[in-house]
Amino acid sequence: MAAKTPRLRLAVSLLACATMIAGSPADAQDEGQEEGRNEASPSDDAPGTDAADDAQAGRGQVYQPDYFSQYAPRNALDMVRQIPGFSISGGDDDQRGLGQADQNVLVNGDRLSSKSDSTRDQLSRIPAGDVVRIEIVDGTTLDLPGLTGQVANVIVESTGASGQFRWEGGFRPHNTSAELFGGEISLTGSYGALDYTVAFSNENNRFGADGPTSITDGMGNLLETQESKFSGRFDNPELSVNFSYDISSDTVANLNMSFRRNRFFARDPEIGIPVSGPVRTRFSERGNKRPSHEISGDIEFPFGPGRLKLIALDSYAEREFESTVIDSFDDGSFDSGSRFGQVNGSGERIGRFEYGWKMLSADWQLSGEAAFNRLDRVSELFELDTGGNFVELDFPEGTGGVKEDRFESILSFSKQLTPALALQATAGAEYSKIEQTGAAANSRSFQRPKGSVSLAWKLSSDFDMSVELARRVGQLSFGDFLASVSLNDDNQNAGNNELVPEQSWVLEAEINKSLGPWGSIKLELEQSWISDFIDFIPLPDGGESRGNIPSANSTGLEFTGTFKFDPVGIPGAQLDLRIEREISSLLDPLSGETRAFSHNRDFEFGADFRHDIPQSDWAYGVGTFHFHRQPYFRQGEIGRDYEGPVFLDIFVEHKDVLGLTLNASAGNLLGARNRFERTVYDGSRIEDPILFVENRNRRIGPIFRFSVSGNF
Repeated sequence: MAAKTPRLRLAVSLLACATMIAGSPADAQDEGQEEGRNEASPSDDAPGTDAADDAQAGRGQVYQPDYFSQYAPRNALDMVRQIPGFSISGGDDDQRGLGQADQNVLVNGDRLSSKSDSTRDQLSRIPAGDVVRIEIVDGTTLDLPGLTGQVANVIVESTGASGQFRWEGGFRPHNTSAELFGGEISLTGSYGALDYTVAFSNENNRFGADGPTSITDGMGNLLETQESKFSGRFDNPELSVNFSYDISSDTVANLNMSFRRNRFFARDPEIGIPVSGPVRTRFSERGNKRPSHEISGDIEFPFGPGRLKLIALDSYAEREFESTVIDSFDDGSFDSGSRFGQVNGSGERIGRFEYGWKMLSADWQLSGEAAFNRLDRVSELFELDTGGNFVELDFPEGTGGVKEDRFESILSFSKQLTPALALQATAGAEYSKIEQTGAAANSRSFQRPKGSVSLAWKLSSDFDMSVELARRVGQLSFGDFLASVSLNDDNQNAGNNELVPEQSWVLEAEINKSLGPWGSIKLELEQSWISDFIDFIPLPDGGESRGNIPSANSTGLEFTGTFKFDPVGIPGAQLDLRIEREISSLLDPLSGETRAFSHNRDFEFGADFRHDIPQSDWAYGVGTFHFHRQPYFRQGEIGRDYEGPVFLDIFVEHKDVLGLTLNASAGNLLGARNRFERTVYDGSRIEDPILFVENRNRRIGPIFRFSVSGNF
């Protein structure tokens, strides 16, 4: 199926052409060494020695700090971003428990244990001066179950206390206020056997769009024109503290704490002018506030013939959400409107052990995890009466609680079969019990097998591939068990107390090819066979809810590459290219016809050119991005929301203005717009006539952003 897609054939052709350009493996190896990617063995007392040994076994590439000097990096994130053909993935804070490693970045051979702080956040707090080297290896060759494909192992050694700061600001000419309070300040250092990092950050954004919307009937006749002006903002201040303590030469403990207070607010006023009837003015706003915390810790020590690691995590978040919509009319008729509110409390507690040992010339690990998740929700729905007061309506199905107790155990086996071939296999199972309270109380339990098998093959020093077949269990959104309302779109979702997690067989393959001085390329393929896929399903009473579809599948391909221009006489210039294509299919639960997944991004293209001008502190660049999204399907409507067609950004950077790095960018220079299209039916979309067609086309406008970063 994938082979018949033109874009997939293009990606495969690019891989083949680039391989021919690269020349022989020996040439590529020599050229890589000239660029600072050395493979000298570390000293025995160097941090991360075990991972470095694994890198040597897999003949991984090693990037020394000198390789990154042209970019003047401030931290480890700046360095990892410049590794040819590598992109950070994994570490999703919505993943099911802690589970096995899925982040493709390690620090001193260890996975990052915090769920609330992203991989990028944690790398950005490691000063560049503390980075000894970065090793690129295949995850299958490591004794960390769950990792396959390229993995970056950042070897770090503290050089004393140092701090970093970054201020980010920006503005848009239309619809929004300025962004003034974004950025982060962090302090990293050591005191004896204690390493510490303290960081305060604020993710700060302002956004908006304005423009017309047309409402027509099924024959295309105009019913109403609308003008709307959407604007919104969010601020996510966070305090993070991380401690690492070397209790002895072979025992280390870590403690991570984070505290957040997220705030979001959006306003979407609208004026509707019908072909006949009164002019309508809409007041619409929604917002939420969400304080949360996460505390996690781990300790690793020798135990018997191996090493034991104990991990614990506790997180909790409160969310208060409110949405209000009021329509007023110019003919003096009564206002109409609704208000919907939710108060949520959600938490997660995890205990996990990992015991690893060597036996039969292989690495073994036995792991066990207990995870306890919970959601408590109170929902309220109001309607505006003729006196202008909100009167509460009965909405018991929106209030209740959901909790899941889950236990899993997995045995893993990793072995270097030959100097060029490595095997990793895991097998285990999980047991879970889901209980729901409230109007639709229910209790169920499940047992599911889990596991994987992967192979990594190093064909030469600059060419490797890996393949993995895995059985996975997805994470449920507990909010889908309870009813909710979207006032702006005039939609209501019923709750579903029979939801079960998605299960899938996933086949993944990754091919990496170094092009020596020309850069590198990567090709990733993924095939998923999914059971109990979650999408909207019709209910017997005519409503709809999130529910399970028996089967679905998807085929994806992603091509990424870094192409350097030094060989053609433009030193310091490079092009990063990404092409992604996905084909998905399921049987629509209403029509029985085959269609794609709702909201699925089935094509993405991104290209970024950067030029660091030699013998200067200046850099500039340009980037473009385009994506296509499939429509969504509900019982009574089909729609598509997207932005585009093409985004174009430019930037200029100076790396030493009184010791600071200054960056200025201008985005959306081609005028990409915010679009929303939907067809709403007078009942079922397969049986009833079209009620109206909505077509929204709003201006985003240019986006200007600035950043200042430095060290102290």
